[in-house]
Amino acid sequence: MTSHVDDANRRDFLVVAGNAFAAVGAASLIWPFVQQMNPDASAKALASTEVDLAPVKEGQAITIMWRGKPVFIRNRTKDEIAAAEKVPLADLPDAEARNGALPAATPATDSNRVKSGHENWLVAVGICTHLGCIPKGQGMGDARGDFGGWFCPCHGSHYDTSGRIRRGPAPRNLDVPPYEFVSDTKIKIG
Repeated sequence: MTSHVDDANRRDFLVVAGNAFAAVGAASLIWPFVQQMNPDASAKALASTEVDLAPVKEGQAITIMWRGKPVFIRNRTKDEIAAAEKVPLADLPDAEARNGALPAATPATDSNRVKSGHENWLVAVGICTHLGCIPKGQGMGDARGDFGGWFCPCHGSHYDTSGRIRRGPAPRNLDVPPYEFVSDTKIKIG
């Protein structure tokens, strides 16, 4: 009887060892296929970017590239901020803030499209939400539309100084990408 029990223990050990060996083998075969789906180093480098805002004077704007898209960064004047804050939500065709850092149904007030304590800095993806054109308004001599923000010459969309659609065929406000201030003069987008 003892030899019969020893055979069962040996058999159980062989079954467990065989299954473990098969599992390790399957994992070693699957690993390269899973690993090749991860982004490479160049894609990870594009995931976020830091921008020094020190050279941008009040009233000026710059355009940087992030994830292959233009991002508008504007150092708004006090008058531009005041004009954006006075706009009633009922006058906006799109009442959502479109801010990547806030929930989807957040109202499109000016304060929901900028960072608290840095209200003069507006950061928005510079792609018209109608057909993907790049609106004018970044350069000092560019047409800024009827609301002092941006004007898309392709089909006539007008955006205000908060990047909200005010007139034209564009259905949505300019998107605000996720960003944070890493210092008083530097932001990290993404």
